[in-house]
Amino acid sequence: MGDVLMVIAPERFRDEEVSGTREVLAAEGHVVAVASTRAGTAVGADGLRVAVDHRLADVRGDEWDAVVFIGGPGARAIWSDPDAIRLAREADAARRVIGAICVAPVILAHAGLLQGREATVWPGERGRLAIAGALTSPLHVVVDGRLVTADGPAQAHRFGVAVAAALAGSGDHLTPGASVPEIWVG
Repeated sequence: MGDVLMVIAPERFRDEEVSGTREVLAAEGHVVAVASTRAGTAVGADGLRVAVDHRLADVRGDEWDAVVFIGGPGARAIWSDPDAIRLAREADAARRVIGAICVAPVILAHAGLLQGREATVWPGERGRLAIAGALTSPLHVVVDGRLVTADGPAQAHRFGVAVAAALAGSGDHLTPGASVPEIWVG
């Protein structure tokens, strides 16, 4: 199975996006490590405490089968973080699966990865994706090749399923009609 790097803000990430996504990936046999801007313990918006395995500055995108960015109010602090942007670009250049949920797709927009790509995001941030050239979708979970985006915490489970499906695929795309509810497959 694959090695997945989950990127979270050091504080105020969405607890259910971490736990729901991680639960699905672990159930599929994937190993999930956590990275943030600083070492130690990250604390979610609702108090979930998560051990940080790696600092963003110390990881490379080509070292992982998938890189998944988690949202929440704290994620806005890493939208323009040079290491988060570098990590997304490295993962893309290495043709890895890249996921982002809630407000975190803005990181992918800042990294220049959404130009001409279908993506979704927390509804209040759709304009940011459109400015970056994304083809924004009102759907809850969107898959465009190796790129998986979701619009918020209520979709954490479906997001995890879509990332797991992308990891199980060829690495370039999901099979059209994949059995992931409410998802656009490109």
